[in-house]
Amino acid sequence: MTDALRGLDEERLEDLVLGAGVLGAGGGGNPYHGRLRLLPYLRAGCCPPVVAPEEVPDDALVASVGGMGAPTIGLERLPRGDEELVALRTLEAHLGRAVDYLIPAEIGGGNAVAPFVTAAQARLPVIDADGMGRAFPELQHCTFTIYGVPCTPAALVDIRHHTALFTRVDDPVSLERLARALTVQMGGAAGFAFPVMRGADMKRTAVRGTLSLAAAVGAAVREARRRHADPIAALLHVTGGQALFHGKLHDVERRFEGGFARGRLTLEGLEEGRDERLEIELQNEYLIARRGGEVVASVPDLLCLVDRLTAEPVTTEIARYGLRVSVLGIPAPRLLRTPEALRFVGPRAFGYDVDYRPLPGVYGADR
Repeated sequence: MTDALRGLDEERLEDLVLGAGVLGAGGGGNPYHGRLRLLPYLRAGCCPPVVAPEEVPDDALVASVGGMGAPTIGLERLPRGDEELVALRTLEAHLGRAVDYLIPAEIGGGNAVAPFVTAAQARLPVIDADGMGRAFPELQHCTFTIYGVPCTPAALVDIRHHTALFTRVDDPVSLERLARALTVQMGGAAGFAFPVMRGADMKRTAVRGTLSLAAAVGAAVREARRRHADPIAALLHVTGGQALFHGKLHDVERRFEGGFARGRLTLEGLEEGRDERLEIELQNEYLIARRGGEVVASVPDLLCLVDRLTAEPVTTEIARYGLRVSVLGIPAPRLLRTPEALRFVGPRAFGYDVDYRPLPGVYGADR
């Protein structure tokens, strides 16, 4: 499927952005803004090549880039556009050598597109994989560091090119705490470059094929719309997910706190389920869904809200009263379901006294 992205054009970008909006589970930055950032480069004929993980030499140097901060801030304040590039150059200057490949930190929302922008600026290829298989709110939720890649050196850059370089932090939880505090001082959003790893470690720790998966999701949804078929059914077929609830957003509680968008959504059922309610807890992403007080899905499985008719993703920063949506559950990637990973990405890691019960099925890129 990587071949479908080797000649990325405006149509394939539409597919990628739509699919990344779904796989972001509500977070990862606004996908529409990601599209706007990349379009000028594509129209100028600068199309970053996409390579499969197995094509990357074991001794190549790979870096992850993206944006850090609350999705609500990213919606309200547009980026300068080269924050990630400056962060990458800061890392390269510290290491004394150039990076060979870029890889998304997460496949969700705008952060799926950010590496393409930096790749176009730096003339680098992008790897068809990422470090989450979805979006997550904190740095320690990345499979790279969960499975042993050092979290530093790491660079953080704001809209004014104020730059911070973390040369040694012992663990990703500490890096998250330090970088999050600095991001708040930078106005709530910053570009980052970290971690740096060899190709061999990337192949061992990355969730593979996720850029292709996002593009396949978008293509399936857009083709279903064109044929006047059910776009939600098409989406679920590609991802291996299931519909959990159909309803109307009745109440939206959302606040910016500690560098995150936090809150709760309440949905009222539609049609035959109009007497039912669903509550969703969010922290940049949708994390827990409860119906009648019972948990029906939880992190690390993906909770995705999409428009009831079009399957357009409804991210946490645009959720509002009255929207008619479907709540979808998509099983998490294999690398997020291990006991080692659940220490960092299971419900208890987010403060919920809930045991993780995996949704049935297999994550799309793992099939």
